[in-house]
Amino acid sequence: MKECILQLAGVEKKVPVGTPFLTLTASGCGIIAVSVNGQLKDLSAEINEDAIVEFLSFDSPEGKEIYRHSSSHLMAQAVKELFPAAQMTIGPAIEDGFYYDFDFERPFTPEDLLQIEERIREIIKRDLSVHRMELSREEAIALFKERGESYKVELIEEIENPPISAYRQGDFIDLCTGPHLPSTGIVGEIRLLAIAGAYWRGSEKNKMLQRIYGTSFPNKEQMANHLKNLEEIKKRDHRKLGKALDLFSVCDEVGAGLILWHPKGAIIRKTIEDYWRNEHLSAGYELVFTPHLARLDLWKQSGHLDFYKENMYATVEVAGDPYKIKPMNCPLHIMIYKSRLRSYKELPFRWAELGSVYRYERSGVLHGLMRVRGFTQDDAHLFCRPDQIESEILKVLDFTTAVLGAFGFSEYEIYLSTRPEKYVGTLDKWEMATTALQGALKQKGLSYQIDPGEGVFYGPKIDMKIKDALGRSWQCTTIQVDFNLPDRFNLTYRGADSQERQPIMIHRALLGSIERFFGVLIEHYGGAFPTWIAPVQVKILPITEEQSEYANSVLNTLTAIGIRCELDSRKETIGARIRDAQLMKVPYMVIMGKREVVEQTLSVRDRGGASTIMTLSDFIKQINQEVVYRQTKTTKPNG
Repeated sequence: MKECILQLAGVEKKVPVGTPFLTLTASGCGIIAVSVNGQLKDLSAEINEDAIVEFLSFDSPEGKEIYRHSSSHLMAQAVKELFPAAQMTIGPAIEDGFYYDFDFERPFTPEDLLQIEERIREIIKRDLSVHRMELSREEAIALFKERGESYKVELIEEIENPPISAYRQGDFIDLCTGPHLPSTGIVGEIRLLAIAGAYWRGSEKNKMLQRIYGTSFPNKEQMANHLKNLEEIKKRDHRKLGKALDLFSVCDEVGAGLILWHPKGAIIRKTIEDYWRNEHLSAGYELVFTPHLARLDLWKQSGHLDFYKENMYATVEVAGDPYKIKPMNCPLHIMIYKSRLRSYKELPFRWAELGSVYRYERSGVLHGLMRVRGFTQDDAHLFCRPDQIESEILKVLDFTTAVLGAFGFSEYEIYLSTRPEKYVGTLDKWEMATTALQGALKQKGLSYQIDPGEGVFYGPKIDMKIKDALGRSWQCTTIQVDFNLPDRFNLTYRGADSQERQPIMIHRALLGSIERFFGVLIEHYGGAFPTWIAPVQVKILPITEEQSEYANSVLNTLTAIGIRCELDSRKETIGARIRDAQLMKVPYMVIMGKREVVEQTLSVRDRGGASTIMTLSDFIKQINQEVVYRQTKTTKPNG
């Protein structure tokens, strides 16, 4: 009998050809799928080659995706059993869960979700075996036409390389590449969470579908922890807190995706921007400003009109010439570079701008501050010689961790994205840039993952995702090496040999955008910002009118040295005014009664409820310490 040699966790094992992988796992061990030479397969797949084999459980990222995608099939089966007229479209796994889009004659209700959830539990109890089917295009089309699934037929007609795979569990069949769990009985806990609208294929020109979101876990404890986390996420929702704390708003009269910054939000924004500018100047950057629109020809030359047209707003006529509102700052920084001859001795140039840009986003994806149509990009462009790339990347990495650390972020996921199939520039330039990025990451001792083929067409890049207080990842920093724009705009500098050379351009966004970063900050801190960011740092609360003179004196002293204060002398009880200050998440409340006036002290209460008596000078020292030494002070995010 012919045998295959498998490498299992470094141990060699000989197995007869045709043996299912499932027979190599123990019953109840939690294994749900298998990776064979890096390719994910069902446990029912047969062994037919020598291979490096890794068995996957729910604890692995791949295992979670397979588990959740199988759960979406469970939900689709339950929907079809309860509502046979509903047509299926797509149902992928997503981070922490799954969804499935349906075309149904009426809106699903919360009561429907409870009914669907109960039917899912019945299907789990049936413990149906899950089988892979491979079909020709004609067989697949005939099968799904017979079942009345027109969306599936549309998808099949676009598949280029048959055979086409589908999965059956009981009487339910769905088009899918897999892999899947071996049976429906493996799913432990499942919850359906929400209903939303979604256009077929994400296009507003297509029919609106109904999207049901859900999640699943192997046991009740994991599900309970996740649901508790979801409740915390709801409490920290930046849209809810933005309204409660009077930070920002969006209104139809102005336009979707366009942010109105209220006074308290504007103070936070100013604080962020002031810090950003000061740190950039200290780090050797120069500040630039560029206009909000530019001639159409500039966007043609940069390539944005070809590659980015669908995200750019309509052409504006200015004195008979066509202009575009800018979606990017880079072509304008390039024109500053081209304004005169440059020498190798001057490089690198580091130019930074908080530049407002405008990009068209579909209304369905707009989301508070996180996805908008007008935003201020935390932007910088570095123009350097090829031999300077690695040293500049090192500086950017150091700068990034220092600035993000000042805002309370110290955990990152880092990805190095390499050359895609379609690219510009020579292979040696790609190799040079990729090596420089990789070398910088290694020198800094930063762990990272290779994201093969995910670089932008003009160069490789580093992406850094910050982790917030709830463990969620947010894309912020990106460092991109660009050969394309210097070539398109014929950028040059005079080298040591007096010959014209082409500089390398590095695009660098550190916070990403002020709007999105502000949204992340709100949710990270639950609106309880550290003292240096808080819009109101101190609320002064005299108990009666008798303390008004002392209260105003303290207010004036603190305000004069730049501490953001408010005096609340309303004719409310002191308890009510303290509660109001706590609801607004003010870091410190200074309460003044007769004793404080006589002793010339302050009764200082923090938003957590801790109180102490101190002098005004000691209080000023404490506030200043939290503001000036924010980069080294550990601030615990809380709501």
